[in-house]
Amino acid sequence: MKKEHLPTKICPVCNRPFAWRKKWEKNWENVKYCSKRCASSKQKNTNDRP
Repeated sequence: MKKEHLPTKICPVCNRPFAWRKKWEKNWENVKYCSKRCASSKQKNTNDRP
C-alpha cells in the first residue's frame, strides 16, 4: 500500500496530520497523538489550567 492511501488523523496538540503506522495496526481507533512528545505535552497542558 502506498503512503498516500493510508488513513490519516489530525493531532489535537500540534494540529498536524499523521498517517497510520504498522505499530498502530491493532489500536488505530484509540490513537490520538502523533508522537509521545505530543501525548505528554497534552497531559502537562491540562494540568496547568485553573
